[in-house]
Amino acid sequence: MSRSILNTALLTGLSVLALAACGSDEAETASGEPQAEVAQAQDDAAAVTAETEGEGEGEGRYLNQPLVSEIYTADPSAHVWEDGRIYIYPSHDVEAGIPEDDLGSHFDMRDYYVLSMDRPGGEVTISDVALTREDVPWAERQLWAPDAAYKDGTYYLYFPAKDPEGVFRIGVATSQSPTGPFEPEAEPIPGSFSIDPAVFEDADGQYYMYFGGIWGGQLQRWATGTYNDDPDMVTDLEQDDQPALAPKIARMSDDMLTFAEEPKDVQILDEDGNPILGGDHDRRFFEAAWVFEREGVYYFTYSTGDTHFIAYATGDNPYGPFTYQGNVLNPVQGWTNHHSIFEYEGQWYLAYHDTQLSGQTHLRNVKMTELTFRPDGTIETVEPMTE
Repeated sequence: MSRSILNTALLTGLSVLALAACGSDEAETASGEPQAEVAQAQDDAAAVTAETEGEGEGEGRYLNQPLVSEIYTADPSAHVWEDGRIYIYPSHDVEAGIPEDDLGSHFDMRDYYVLSMDRPGGEVTISDVALTREDVPWAERQLWAPDAAYKDGTYYLYFPAKDPEGVFRIGVATSQSPTGPFEPEAEPIPGSFSIDPAVFEDADGQYYMYFGGIWGGQLQRWATGTYNDDPDMVTDLEQDDQPALAPKIARMSDDMLTFAEEPKDVQILDEDGNPILGGDHDRRFFEAAWVFEREGVYYFTYSTGDTHFIAYATGDNPYGPFTYQGNVLNPVQGWTNHHSIFEYEGQWYLAYHDTQLSGQTHLRNVKMTELTFRPDGTIETVEPMTE
């Protein structure tokens, strides 16, 4: 048996123990801390990976190790708040026992935790439960990738969830602490839809939400401006020679609880100024929008989904249009690729996830690495697996 096969077999066997524990309703104590046996199983799995990865010619090695192994985490939205700590707002993956499909039904997350650290590479603290599905009056299932914002002493947690009709909406919850617990609003944000909210604060103090995702994220169902509930609708519009479906942007209201305007399309253009087409799967938007500004340039970053890149495009204002530039991150281990980018003490960092701990598409782990900008402002592509 080769070392790569041995690694996979051992990791899968150890992960089964963790999956069984994570999949039960009793996998957490009343304080929200995972049980010791779950942590031990995942620590063992990580140890197997660390011992065997990269051994033998041509075998891959992970560029970075998971930030935590006590719980499965994904879709990291990272921020540095006024206290100088780094806070990461991830999805919390669990084993829901739902068969995998193209709509992401197996991603049936139920709550949120917050990760925090004093500095990159520092000890990571896992908060108590910040928000649960049962806390949200309108949410039926699937608490997917969240984001957070801070304004005037209040922290805002933005999250997608399906309502009782099976339609993704975006909710908001508030807290006086960056780690919660968060108190949700009784209804989703009026006019919100689809998934992956990401809130950007511009230098002038205005806040903008970017959102949207195709396939299971339902953005294609809103292509005409109203929800298409046809059960036979495809996961994409399948119009390869037409402009790709666009992510959305909306300026936030002063109280951060609603949109101050109707959501608008965010245009992503090629080098000739033409819209990226639906058939251009290496460059078209799929999900996971994240925006930041650096030296007067606005970077719109996103996942290409089924081609597994984190791509980026640049513009001169929050609304765009944005011109495609290249890839921030090449494909990770696992089907999904979702990220955030932040600055800490003059150095930029990329937070992302893969499936190192479990080897399972829907049970992921968050990682972090330095990001390098060239003198012209372009980004050096990160290779998550090294030879």
